Amino acid sequence: MQEKILILDFGSQFTQLIARRVRELNIYCEIHPYNNVPSVDDSVKGIILSGSPYSVRQDDAPHFDFQNHHTKLPILGVCYGAQYVAHFNGGEVMASNTREYGRANLQFINAESPLLKQIPANSQVWMSHGDTIKKLGKDFEIIASTDSVDVAAYHIKGTQTYGIQFHPEVTHSLDGKQLLQNFLVDICGCKQDWTPDSFIETTIAALKDKLGDDKVVLGLSGGVDSSVAAVLLHHAIGKNLHCIFVDNGLLRKDEFESVLESYKHMGLNIKGVDAKQRFYDALQGLSDPEKKRKAIGRVFIEVFDDAAHEVQDVKWLGQGTIYPDVIESVSIKGPSATIKSHHNVGGLPDFMKLKVVEPLNTLFKDEVRRVGRALEIDDNILGRHPFPGPGLAIRILGEITPEKVAILQEADAIYINNLRSAGVYDKVWQAGAIYLPVQSVGVMGDERTYENVICLRAVESLDGMTADWCHLPYDLLAKISNEIINNVKGINRVVYDISSKPPATIEWE
Repeated sequence: MQEKILILDFGSQFTQLIARRVRELNIYCEIHPYNNVPSVDDSVKGIILSGSPYSVRQDDAPHFDFQNHHTKLPILGVCYGAQYVAHFNGGEVMASNTREYGRANLQFINAESPLLKQIPANSQVWMSHGDTIKKLGKDFEIIASTDSVDVAAYHIKGTQTYGIQFHPEVTHSLDGKQLLQNFLVDICGCKQDWTPDSFIETTIAALKDKLGDDKVVLGLSGGVDSSVAAVLLHHAIGKNLHCIFVDNGLLRKDEFESVLESYKHMGLNIKGVDAKQRFYDALQGLSDPEKKRKAIGRVFIEVFDDAAHEVQDVKWLGQGTIYPDVIESVSIKGPSATIKSHHNVGGLPDFMKLKVVEPLNTLFKDEVRRVGRALEIDDNILGRHPFPGPGLAIRILGEITPEKVAILQEADAIYINNLRSAGVYDKVWQAGAIYLPVQSVGVMGDERTYENVICLRAVESLDGMTADWCHLPYDLLAKISNEIINNVKGINRVVYDISSKPPATIEWE
């Protein structure tokens, strides 16, 4: 049985980061809304309570059954989690006169506390709270303080319950990883045995048991997630996996042919389907990004269903859904507000009548790549930048036409090829060109032009949840701009996007 840590989400923007830090220590964890805690069995080694935008003093503050859990398992409350435990167990939480946001230093540390082992005096931590714990209840002891916050960390005597008013998961808390390791390994007793190899072994065994001799169809995209999912399924069921790669006319230049070729070298049972015209017909006259996404999703299902029907007795649909997709589809207040439709998460139409198998739905993107390397998947696939499910349709603002797609494919190919030749492609999380519905005046060959604009986008990120724009060298940007304008008919201006996420998204639509 895979041991795990439960992280209860009270709405903090840092909850996913806590999970990532836990997993970096080779310990499996799951995020669950505070109001939907799963049953706790012997596999659960401890619980982490996240921060929250709420105050424990609010009437509608999130609540959970602390008394039932803290007698059975180690608990670490972070920020709101720490304040909640203190406030409802004889302590007092108040609005602080000296709010702490940003860096602080632990002036006092109880070196005897197992939570603070090997953490030096004056260790820098990251604070982000308006409330503070003013009084602790019976059997609580202070184990760390800053200049302005007496109760930076506490322990409930006779239990394995701890609370901290700082965020160990952010890199600004310089010894945060050590603190988490102390809690997870020394206090919870986790073995740190959740590795790519162990994941592969247990996942393939589970897939064999779940699928038996059933047939699975899976839509390949050429991206990291669907490729790793396909190889895992291939190891489990071999030729009973039927992969379908649809050319929706919205792929990058020459991508359909090159991806098909690379998959054949991997031994996958794959069929390519040219459906460009069906997608172009469905997109005709549509400019709204959400309508474009829905049209593409609908046609993809129709095309995929047609191809799947050519395989006899299919029972399962394989998908490359990863953990952030799952988390983003559920929030502490029910379904998240829709920022954009996601092509992996959501119901299937009734007519497909297929059960869904998602071998990667517990992994973050970087973990998928680690598993892919352990499976010896080619770096050309594992190193590919994320590419949106709707493809170039959401990188062409406004209505889609084959002519616009062809222009963008050429410009994008020049951009990506230059990033590769300059040796910076692998340093960028995601890059792509965007076709703007803007025309501007230019001069080419002594003649006035009135043509379209291409925007270049490149971002740095760990998991796509937040992203910063890449500071590409000016001479490289100048070279790319010059090549696009000289070689792509219909473009006379190139601009560079310097917006970060948030507030901007990585894609434009």
